[in-house]
Amino acid sequence: MILVLEQLLNGLQYGVMLFLLAAGLTLIFGIMGVINLAHGSLYMIGAYAGTLAAAATGNFWLGIPVALVAAGAAGLAIEALVIRRLYARDHLDQVLATFGLILVFNQLITLTVGRQPVFVAIPESLAAPVELLPGLFYPPYRLVIIVAGLLVAFGLYLLINRTRIGMLVRAGATNRDMVRALGVDIRLLYTVVFGLGALLAGFAGYVSGPISAVQVGMGEQILLATFVVVVVGGVGSIKGAFVAGLLLGIVDTMLRAFLPGLLRGVMPASEADALGIGIASMGIYLLMALVLLVRPKGLFAAGA
Repeated sequence: MILVLEQLLNGLQYGVMLFLLAAGLTLIFGIMGVINLAHGSLYMIGAYAGTLAAAATGNFWLGIPVALVAAGAAGLAIEALVIRRLYARDHLDQVLATFGLILVFNQLITLTVGRQPVFVAIPESLAAPVELLPGLFYPPYRLVIIVAGLLVAFGLYLLINRTRIGMLVRAGATNRDMVRALGVDIRLLYTVVFGLGALLAGFAGYVSGPISAVQVGMGEQILLATFVVVVVGGVGSIKGAFVAGLLLGIVDTMLRAFLPGLLRGVMPASEADALGIGIASMGIYLLMALVLLVRPKGLFAAGA
């Protein structure tokens, strides 16, 4: 039972990370109609900028605003210089252009920092495991990530459902042509949405640094799972990104942790491990297929 609870918390933490990335991506695609493969690069930029700043100053918390500023500035630059020219183009042009941005950013990081992974030490107060239940010791840093992700989700809920900007975002996700016809500065709305997505990606990249190495190409490693979250939750839906992120994070973690062990009861250990790892790696995609069979547009409607 202790192991199950520990893996549930790990899945919740992974799901929160997926949500932080998917929230910005689903808004960008749902409102702007742009497939942005470079979203993972913003995740990487935030991770590198925050980690290098924390290492230089010795202050972990100072890395957070640096990561936000770096990712936000990079996002605004991408929107102004590249994405703005792709709104009227088809998705193939968007894919090719943003894939090119991935190559550019990976090479820039390689030239300026190198290919060796960089690390940042978490604060000492968050280093020692805490006992949540008798026998259940868990790293407090992962708990901080979970709490921070839930706070961000609540903040996005208030922004989307309780503000004028949120009203325009929801309207844009439903019918952006009508929003433009009503006289709304759609270019400014696009810039705000893209900048918000970049901030969320940069924050996710930095806080994930102490758990996984900050290295070139780290954004592409998580981008595919992020797209699955967007599709399962419903394109343009923040609520869908939150629910799908947590669901897929828990499913992926639980399958990887327990499926090989369960299969060992019915087949040799080597075969069970190989089959279990293979099925676990496909788990979220199988779940996506099942969801789309029942709800082809995802769990929630655009703008929800």
